[in-house]
Amino acid sequence: MDFYDLDLNDDVLDALDDMNFIETTPIQEHAIPPILEGRDLIGVAQTGTGKTAAYLLPVLSKLRDGGYPDDAINCIIMSPTRELAQQIDQAMQGFSYYLDDINSVAVYGGNDGIRYEQEKRGFEHGASIIIATPGRLISHISLGNIDLSRVSFFILDEADRMLDMGFSEDIMQIERQLPKERQTIMFSATMPDKIVELAKTILRDPVEVKLAVSKPADKIHQSAYICYEAQKLNIVKHLFADKKPERVIIFAGSKLKVKDLNVVLKRAGFNVGAMHSDLSQDERDAVMYQFKSQQVDILVATDIVARGIDIDDIQLVINFDVPHDAEDYVHRIGRTARAGASGRAITLVSEKDQPLFKQIERFLEKEVEKNEIPAECGEGPAYTGRANGKGRAAGRGRAGNHGGKKRASKGAPKGQEKTKREDKRTDVAAKDTAPHVNAAEGKPQKEGQKPSKRRRNHHRRRPSSGEQKQDVVG
Repeated sequence: MDFYDLDLNDDVLDALDDMNFIETTPIQEHAIPPILEGRDLIGVAQTGTGKTAAYLLPVLSKLRDGGYPDDAINCIIMSPTRELAQQIDQAMQGFSYYLDDINSVAVYGGNDGIRYEQEKRGFEHGASIIIATPGRLISHISLGNIDLSRVSFFILDEADRMLDMGFSEDIMQIERQLPKERQTIMFSATMPDKIVELAKTILRDPVEVKLAVSKPADKIHQSAYICYEAQKLNIVKHLFADKKPERVIIFAGSKLKVKDLNVVLKRAGFNVGAMHSDLSQDERDAVMYQFKSQQVDILVATDIVARGIDIDDIQLVINFDVPHDAEDYVHRIGRTARAGASGRAITLVSEKDQPLFKQIERFLEKEVEKNEIPAECGEGPAYTGRANGKGRAAGRGRAGNHGGKKRASKGAPKGQEKTKREDKRTDVAAKDTAPHVNAAEGKPQKEGQKPSKRRRNHHRRRPSSGEQKQDVVG
C-alpha cells in the first residue's frame, strides 16, 4: 500500500514525498487507519518495522486537520531511553517539515542545567508535542513546569522496555495527570502479562495490531562459539588478531561487563568506546559521534542504550552474552547487514546460556553454525542444546561429547587457570573512569509554508519500476 492511499493530510504527504517514502510497512498499513479514526491501539512490533512513522504520521495529520487547542500540549510520546527519544525527535523534524504551526520538544534528561532551561522555554513557547523519558517528564511535572490537562494523544513507545527498566509507577503517575478523554497508543516488541495488564488499565477498547517477529536478514552470517565464560575474552581477542577490527559492536549483558570489556580491550591496544546507562548524555553523544565518524572501531554496549544505534555499515556484531529472548537477538544482530549490505554475527555461548541459545535456534528454525574454539583458548564444553538432545563438543580437535563432559565435571579445562586470573584482573580494571566529552544539536529554519503539491503533482510520486525505496524510520 502507498502512503497516498491513506487519508493523511496533504502537508504530511508532501514531507513524505520529499523524503522518498512511498510504500507503507505492514505495521503502518494496519495501524495508521484506526489511529486516524480515533481508536486506541496496541501494536506489537519489533524495532525496525516502521512503528515510529505508524503513530507519528496519523497524529501529525490529525493535528494539522485542526480541532485541537493552539495554546496547549496536545501529544505526549513516552520513550524508555534518551537515544530513542532523540530518534523520534529526528523523525518528527522530517515528517512535520511543512507543519509550521506544530512544534515539538524532546525531554530526555541528563545533568545539563542549560538543557533543562531550554526544555522549560519550549513548554512556555507553546510546544504541541512532547517526546520524553519518564524520569525527566516527572521532574518537570513535580516542579510545575508543564500542564498536561489538555493532552489529546498519549503514546508509549517500547512499553515493554519501560516496564523492564522500572518505569511502571512513573507511567501511571504521568497517566493520572492526563484527561480521561484522550486517544492512547501503545507499542511493544513483546506482550508479557505486565504489558497486558497495563493495556487494560490505560487503553479503552483498543484495536490490536500484532506482527510476528521477523527472522534476521539472509545476508547476516550467523555463528557461535560454545565456550566457558573464562574463554570469552580470549576468543574476542583472537577474532581481532589477524585483521584490524572496524565497525564492530559488542553487546554485553550488564553495564558492569560493558565497563570491564572497555577497559580490558583498551589495555590490549584496541580503539574502543563504551555505551551504558552510567554515562551522561553528553558522554553518550560523544561516544556515538566517535563511533559514527570511525574514530572508534569497537563499540561495547548494553541492550538498553543500543536502541539508539542506527548506523548502516556495521560489519560485525558480537553477542558477548546470549540475549534473554529471540526478539533481543534479532534486534542485536540486525544492526549489521543493513541497506543491502552483508554482515556477520557471532554469539559466545557459555554453559549456563546454552538453554537460552537453544530457544533462539528454535525460533530461527535452524541450527546456528558452531565455530571451533581457537587452539590457544583450550577446549570448550559440550553443546547440549541440540534439538535431538545429543551433545556435541564445540571445542577443537578431539573434544568429543565424553571428553567435553568429563572436563566440565572437573571444573575449568586445562590451560584455563591463567585465563581466570586475567578475568579477575578485569573486574579490578572496571574501576577506571572513562573520559568525558560534549556535543550539541539543532533544527532547520523555514521562512514560510510551502503550498501543498500533492494534488498538482500526485502522478510524480508514483515510483518507477527501478526506483529505490528508502527505509522507514522506526
